[in-house]
Amino acid sequence: MRKIITIALMLLPMLAVAQNSSDHNYRVAKNLDVFNAVYRNLDLLYVDSLNADEVVGDAVNQMLRSLDPYTEYYPEDKVGEYKQMLTGKYAGIGSIISYSFTRKNVVINKPYEGMPAAEAGLRKGDIILAIDGESMEGKMTAYVSERLRGDAGTTMVLKVKRPATGKTLTLKVQRRAIQMPYLTYYGLQPDSIGYISYNQFLENSAKDVRRAFIEMRSKGMRSLVLDLRSNGGGSVQEALQILNMFVPKGKQLLEMRGKVKSSNKTFYTTMEPIDTVMPIVVLVNEETASASEITSGALQDLDRAVVMGTRTYGKGLVQVPNVPLPYNGKLKLTTAKYYIPSGRCIQARKYKHTNKGYASEHVADSLTHEFRTAAGRIVRDGGGIKPDIEVLPDSMPNIAYYLQFADTTDLLLNYEIEYMAKHRTVAAPSEFELSDKDYEEFCAYVVKSGFEYDQVSEKYLKDLEKLARFEGYYEDAKPEFEALKAKLKHDIAKDLAYPYNKEQLKQIIANDIMSAYYFDRGALENSLRYDKQFAKAVELLKNPEEYRKTLAPTKE
Repeated sequence: MRKIITIALMLLPMLAVAQNSSDHNYRVAKNLDVFNAVYRNLDLLYVDSLNADEVVGDAVNQMLRSLDPYTEYYPEDKVGEYKQMLTGKYAGIGSIISYSFTRKNVVINKPYEGMPAAEAGLRKGDIILAIDGESMEGKMTAYVSERLRGDAGTTMVLKVKRPATGKTLTLKVQRRAIQMPYLTYYGLQPDSIGYISYNQFLENSAKDVRRAFIEMRSKGMRSLVLDLRSNGGGSVQEALQILNMFVPKGKQLLEMRGKVKSSNKTFYTTMEPIDTVMPIVVLVNEETASASEITSGALQDLDRAVVMGTRTYGKGLVQVPNVPLPYNGKLKLTTAKYYIPSGRCIQARKYKHTNKGYASEHVADSLTHEFRTAAGRIVRDGGGIKPDIEVLPDSMPNIAYYLQFADTTDLLLNYEIEYMAKHRTVAAPSEFELSDKDYEEFCAYVVKSGFEYDQVSEKYLKDLEKLARFEGYYEDAKPEFEALKAKLKHDIAKDLAYPYNKEQLKQIIANDIMSAYYFDRGALENSLRYDKQFAKAVELLKNPEEYRKTLAPTKE
């Protein structure tokens, strides 16, 4: 009898598991039956005819939205766009275009170096009048973009107007497969410090990083700044290859843990590194995510580099990108979380879908856990990668934001077109600086245009006035409010001349001008002249003792 009872007790957990599994399968079958029944009745009885692709597609997408922003469904007609997103490749002319409100036309905004647009002679500001004889007047960006793209090798005839000269040009441009460069810019800086700006972990991109590193080392590089700011990630395999460059063979780099056994994987360095001792600073910011966080986080956990900048995004979720579906669709599916060498997961957000999109919140610091790097430094999970040295970037003045992103009168574009018309050549990116005379001309141009923008201080004053009226204090404080209004009244000339605004606007204009003459490569090289975070990285690398101290174990 006792033996029977013992066996029964042993079977209870298995029965419970079987029961749970049965309950789960029942709920899945039940809800699928309900969904099918609802759609069948809608299709039969609903007052209007239904488009099955749209209705069911919306239902699938709504289901996925309840999970996270990264699990996505791509029907057959969207698979091409998805593949382009994964590879960074498409067939077109290789230029950013934008809509000009003053010209009511789409214009060439930024031709990319070595691409068909640049090779055909298209310039920033050129107005696209027609494509293959079809007028583009009044067409929006998406429409024009669709017609610029096509099969690689096909030729189009572009009719454009060049504002600087007023001439109309007819150019033949051959489309080709466009592969954006993985490295925006790399180069040896003063004091034998190398710099690599790595913008996305796309397929084969690690080879370019390796090539750039070896090239600069052969020229005397003794330390490196690896810039992963605003790098949204990409292929985990590329991240592992980058880490293989700097970490000894056989070290654990990454662990993936999921619900099913096939999702659980552990990755180690498998190749001999090319350098394990060179001082490295990795620059990160709040847009550094996913594979970028694997790279920066693993280098931090293994004490192989100093991480500098601001806290990273905190995406610790792993997706399988190509789950096949019936009728040639694809599912990008979150299957696991990743854990870097210290054992921490850096997923920083909890997601909840609302009618306004995803609402996400950082995991509270009080809910995070303490981990240790290889050398014993304290690091924490649940909040992205917190830099070893926090360096905040300069904040953008309100007037600069409006001129760059919210101005519908094209002031910056028009000024830059005029500038290019006056200057056939400009100084090299490492030397170029917008002169005070040029900036004064820009200011006069802005003031004359009647440009307006909302001051944050004025907005808050209006809100405070409403609150004071509501609470009954306005009349008592009316003289003070009127005095403040007078003090804060718009004065565009004064705002443009304010030293901090002037400094930031000169940098923005210089960056745009460099992009027009030297493409993204030149713009980034020029921006390093004013980059606080890069300057701090250089300062640290020039001080070996401080660098070693930063990587020293945490004192108890």
